[in-house]
Amino acid sequence: MAATRGLTGSAQLLLRGARRVPVGVAGPPRPHTGSADPPLADPVDILVQGGRIVAIAPELPDPGIPVVAAEGRWLLPGLWDHHVHLSQWARTLTWLDVSGTSSPSEVVSRVAAALTTSSEPVLTGYGFRSAAWSLQPTVAELDAVSGDRPVVLISGDGHNGWLNSVALAMLGVPVRSGALDELDWFPVFARLEELPRDKAVDEAAYREAVRRAGACGVVGITDMEFGRGYLDWPERAVRGIGGLRVRTATYRESLDDVIARGLRTGDRLLEDSGLLTMGPLKIISDGSLNTRTAYCCEPYVDQPTNRGKLNVHPAELQELLAEATAHGLEVAVHAIGDAAVGSALDAFAATGARGSIEHAQLVATSDLSRMARLPVIASVQPAHLLDDRDVTSICWPDRAQRCFPLRSLLTAGVPLAMGSDAPVARLDPWLAMAAAVHRSGDDRSAWNPAEALTPAEALAASTCAAGTVAVGSRADLVLVDHDPLAPADNTAIAAAQVRRTQVSLTVVDGVIVHDVRN
Repeated sequence: MAATRGLTGSAQLLLRGARRVPVGVAGPPRPHTGSADPPLADPVDILVQGGRIVAIAPELPDPGIPVVAAEGRWLLPGLWDHHVHLSQWARTLTWLDVSGTSSPSEVVSRVAAALTTSSEPVLTGYGFRSAAWSLQPTVAELDAVSGDRPVVLISGDGHNGWLNSVALAMLGVPVRSGALDELDWFPVFARLEELPRDKAVDEAAYREAVRRAGACGVVGITDMEFGRGYLDWPERAVRGIGGLRVRTATYRESLDDVIARGLRTGDRLLEDSGLLTMGPLKIISDGSLNTRTAYCCEPYVDQPTNRGKLNVHPAELQELLAEATAHGLEVAVHAIGDAAVGSALDAFAATGARGSIEHAQLVATSDLSRMARLPVIASVQPAHLLDDRDVTSICWPDRAQRCFPLRSLLTAGVPLAMGSDAPVARLDPWLAMAAAVHRSGDDRSAWNPAEALTPAEALAASTCAAGTVAVGSRADLVLVDHDPLAPADNTAIAAAQVRRTQVSLTVVDGVIVHDVRN
């Protein structure tokens, strides 16, 4: 494939007086061995050229290029969010917030109020979670307040949608009484682009989302958005939306097109820039906890006849992995329930595919070692445990000790890559790291504390295996105001230290994309 021509390039800069945080090293900084590399705790100058670190020393001469005064701040490799739905995340910045609601009537009240002030052609809301509601939503309730205005409401985990009759008709969905979920919902979700939209509002939201990513220290994402990101992202770059590394996934609907274009995982999508690359084939093999569709080995405790939904039959899953592997694509398999994780591991083992289990929220103990033996990473979203703790006590109280098994995965030898699944959780790596370190979002004690990570482990899982900043490192850098790995008396304090980290500077491919020092 002939790549699209890009608009970005590497830059030169000298970073003065930065202290490097040891990444991938548990405990205190490594002792100085007398080599040319200065001790990590000492402030050093760092020279960036051609997108790489080319020199590190206590003091480097001024080479006549831009100089950044770090003033003793702490330097990390750039952070990655390994699971983002960027379009949805961007649009939540303008959508109606229906999170935190406890009933359909509470959501409908917010919709009714918003309809009086919103000028959007389609009122879109995001964030309701109906798993613990005593009543489930109905189309009639939305119709009663919306009239001829289309209304689309998306659940907080993205696995069901609640639309009024006007929106259903516009999308050609047959008349129904309640919300859509899983295989009924995903095709509709992917077609929401067909509804009238204010493109200027969308464009501004994309720019703001990318800006916010940089402000959090995020230099790269794996974009799991529906659609054809391998075409959309180069077009965005031409419009000046950049400063972020993006690995863009594809879904089975566009797999044939990706193969026809000769795109393989890791291929550049821009001719003269490595910022945009082809990512994995994404497969949603089961559902979610909040919709009670995550596919489990045992029935849900509160629904004894329900084990969830397997969206892709095991034989079909193996065929998809085999096809992707034959054409150079890695595979990212969404698997939340333990039966879905087991089915995904069967497919990886049978085909030799490489890639990731996305979420791995509930894992059978016997599958931990099996996953470690495969060329598979666990792409996990620790902030989800903050939302799912209470729902788990209703649906999975008999298996709660196996939920979000971060420590067990790491101990078994499974590589971890952390992310947000934004907009399901905020695109905020510090929130994810803090949740992994102290598994509680309120005053309650940590949930399953034996599964917690240390701050060093959480950081290592958030940096795309970059390791400590050193000569030869990629020039994706983050400067922060304090050491996020500073010693702490307990996990609550350690997580609070991580959570309050302020990013002063973010550099992508040697180019400053965020700077609040002045």
